Amino acid sequence: MARGPSRGCGLTAVVVDTSVVSYLLKEHSLAPLYREHLKNRFLAVSFMTLAELYRWPFERGWGQAKISALKSHLRDYVVLPYDDGMCWEWARVMSKRGWPISAADGWVAATAIWHGVPLVTHNLRNFRHVDGLRLISVPVEQV
Repeated sequence: MARGPSRGCGLTAVVVDTSVVSYLLKEHSLAPLYREHLKNRFLAVSFMTLAELYRWPFERGWGQAKISALKSHLRDYVVLPYDDGMCWEWARVMSKRGWPISAADGWVAATAIWHGVPLVTHNLRNFRHVDGLRLISVPVEQV
């Protein structure tokens, strides 16, 4: 039985990495290119992406208006929480020798793998060596 977040909703699901959520939030020049990859998809983020984004107001001294804009933007995504199976997947991802990955990126990768869906990211370098992870990104020549 599929664990994926899109089970039964008729849409193909993706996990969206923090970098891409950020581009969309800020209307970065890459946002339109990533919007094409997200059209007609069930959009999910890892609990870790949510935590990373929630750091910004503290680090950057945001006011209530920017915090409200962030929360409003995040309504477009379903937040996928951790569970025991995902913890095992994170441990596997983090244990690969020779290709270190940050704990945060490990959680994002484990989320996508555990749910059996691709990860949409602009940080291919951070994720390309993770076994079992399918990646969607904007080709460098389009940037």
